[in-house]
Amino acid sequence: MILDWVAQTPVFLVAILVVFVPGAAALSAVGMRGLAMIAAAPLFTVVSTALVAVLFGAVGVPWSPVSWGILSLAMVGVAWGAGRLLGGRLRSHGDRAASWMLPTAVVIGILFGLWRLISYISDPAGISQTNDAVFHMNAIRFVLETSDASSLHINEVIGGRSFYPAAWHGLVSIIVMATGTSIPIAANMLTLVIGAIIWPLGITWLSLLVTASRTAAASAAILSSALQNFPLLMFQWGVLFPNALSVALIPAGVAVVMSFAHWTGAGSRPNRIARAVLLVLMTAGALALSQPSALLPWAALVLVWFTARLLVGHPESSIRRRWVLIAGLWLALGAAWIVLARSTSGSHWPPFRGKLEVFLDVLFNGQLGVPFAFVISLLMLWGLVVAWRGQGLRWFVFAWLGISTLYLIVAAVGAPIVRENLLGAWYADPYRIAALAPIVVIPLAALGLDDVMTRVAEVLRRRRAGAFPQGTASPIVRIAGAAVIMSVLVLVRPVAMPAFLEGTFDSESRYLAVDDSYLSPDERTLLERLPDYVEPGARVLGNPSTGTGFGYMFSGVDVYPRTWSSPQTEAWALIGATLRDASEDPAVCEALHVYGDPAYVLDFGVGEKSPGRFELPGMTDFEGQAGFEEITAVGDVSLWRITACAR
Repeated sequence: MILDWVAQTPVFLVAILVVFVPGAAALSAVGMRGLAMIAAAPLFTVVSTALVAVLFGAVGVPWSPVSWGILSLAMVGVAWGAGRLLGGRLRSHGDRAASWMLPTAVVIGILFGLWRLISYISDPAGISQTNDAVFHMNAIRFVLETSDASSLHINEVIGGRSFYPAAWHGLVSIIVMATGTSIPIAANMLTLVIGAIIWPLGITWLSLLVTASRTAAASAAILSSALQNFPLLMFQWGVLFPNALSVALIPAGVAVVMSFAHWTGAGSRPNRIARAVLLVLMTAGALALSQPSALLPWAALVLVWFTARLLVGHPESSIRRRWVLIAGLWLALGAAWIVLARSTSGSHWPPFRGKLEVFLDVLFNGQLGVPFAFVISLLMLWGLVVAWRGQGLRWFVFAWLGISTLYLIVAAVGAPIVRENLLGAWYADPYRIAALAPIVVIPLAALGLDDVMTRVAEVLRRRRAGAFPQGTASPIVRIAGAAVIMSVLVLVRPVAMPAFLEGTFDSESRYLAVDDSYLSPDERTLLERLPDYVEPGARVLGNPSTGTGFGYMFSGVDVYPRTWSSPQTEAWALIGATLRDASEDPAVCEALHVYGDPAYVLDFGVGEKSPGRFELPGMTDFEGQAGFEEITAVGDVSLWRITACAR
C-alpha cells in the first residue's frame, strides 16, 4: 500500500502547488510572510480559482491549466498592485519561543494527518462507497469534457440549472489535466492536501493569534488531526468533499480577520479599511464558493472575537455606541443565518440523542457516538479554565460554547422551526455540524497542554539543572509530549465511522471495494470498459443504488442517472419496477422515451434499501427476458442491449 502512495508523489506535489502557489504569491505581494502567508494562501487560491471558472464559463473561455494559470497570474498581479497602493505588512505575532519549534511542529502535524487519512483511504485510486461521491466524481468528468468549471454551470451534469459551489471540482480538474492522472487519484491527493496541510496550517495560525503563544500553537499543529470529527469524518460520511474544503479554511479565515490589528506601516485609515475589506471579501468568497454553510460559523466566531474587543479597552463614554454596533452586527448575522438556512432544501435529519447524553458528547468529544476522546477532552477542559482566567482569552470560551450549542441543538432539539432556521444550512446533518467542533477544541486542548507542559518543564529544570540548555527544555518537552499523545491516538484510537441513526459503526473503510460494496471491483471493471461496447452518444440506463452511478466518471459514456438519487417521476418509477417486462408492456417503452430512448441497460443487481438508496426489481435479471440482448459481462454484472423498444 505504501509504495502505491509513494508512486503518486508527483501528483500530490502538483496538488500542493496548485493550492498554495497562487495564494502564497498574492499574499506575499500584499505584505504577508511566514505562517500567515502559507496558512491563508488556500483562501486566495480557492476564491480566485472559482471566480476564474465563473468568468470563463460566462465568456466561453475553455477551462485548462494554461487558462487557469494565466488568469491566476493576472490576479496575483492585481494583488501586487493592491499591495503597492495600500502599503504595510503583517508583523509576526506571539512570544519569542525557539524559532525551530513551530515549523517542526507543523511538519509533525502534517505527517500525522497524512498517516490518518492514508490509512483510512488505503488505495490512492480508491473511491468512497458513498452517495455523494457519485455526483462529485461525475461533476469532475463533466468539467473535463465541457472545459467548464463554473459554479453556475456544474449542476448541468445532472440536468440542473442552479448555483452549486464548485471550487473543489475546479481544483481537482486542474490536477487531473496537469498530471494526466485519474479522477479518483486526483481527488484523493486533494483530500490529503485539505486534511493534512490546509487544516493543520490554519489551526496553527488561529491558535497562535488566540493564545499569543508559539508553544501553544506548536501543540495545536501536532494535535490538529487528533479528533475524528475533522478532518477524517468529512471523508468518511457523504463523502463531503466541498464541505471538508470549507471547514478546513475556516481557521485561517478567522485568523485573517484577527490579524488586522497586527499590520504595520499600513498608512492612512482608508488604506487600512480597504485592506480589511479586500481580505474579508477574499475569505468570504473562498468559503461561499467551496461550501456556503461555512460562512455562518466563520462569521459567528469573528463576531464573538470582535464583540470581546469592543467591550474591552475602550473608554466608558462610548459604551452605548459600542452596544448599538454589537447588536446591529449580531442582528445582521442572525438575519443572514436564517436566509441561508431557508435557502436550502431544509432539515433532513432528526434529533437522535438525549439531553444528558449530548452534554457528555460535547464535554468528552464523543459526537455522533464516537468513542470519547478522554485525553484531548481533559486538555480541552483545562484549556477552558486557562482561557477563562486570561482576560484576553475569555472570548474563545464563548466561541466553544457557541459551536457546542449548535451540536446540542442538532442532536437533541426536535422543534421543526429551530431545525429549519438554525440548522438548514447544513440540512440539519449532525456529521457536518460535528465537524466544526475541532476548530475550537484543538486550540483549547493545545492551550491546556501548553499550560501542563510549562509546569512539567519547570519541574524538569529544577530536578535536572543543566540537563537542558536554557530556553530549549520547554520546547523539547512540548514537542515530545504532543507527539507522544498523537502517536497513541493514531495507533490506538478507532476511526470507524458511526452510523448515528442505527447506533452502529462501519466495519471497514468506505473506500474499500469488495464484492458486496456499493461499487464492486467487477462493476468498476465493466464501467471502465463501456467505451469498447457502447457507441458515442448512446445512453446507458442503470440503477443508481448500485455502482452504475459512477459510469459516466469512469468512461465518459452517458450512464444515467449521473447521481445517486433516482428521478422522482412516474416514468422512472415504471422503469425501475418493470423494465425487464418491456416486451410485454408498451407503457415501459413510452417511459423509456421520456429518457431519450436509451439503447442499453446495466444489470448490477436489484440495489439496496438504505438512506438514499432503493431496490429496483425491474432493472435486473434480464437473462431469458424477451427484448434484451447481453453484450458483455464481468462476473455477476452485465451490460444489455434493449431491443424491445427499437424505433
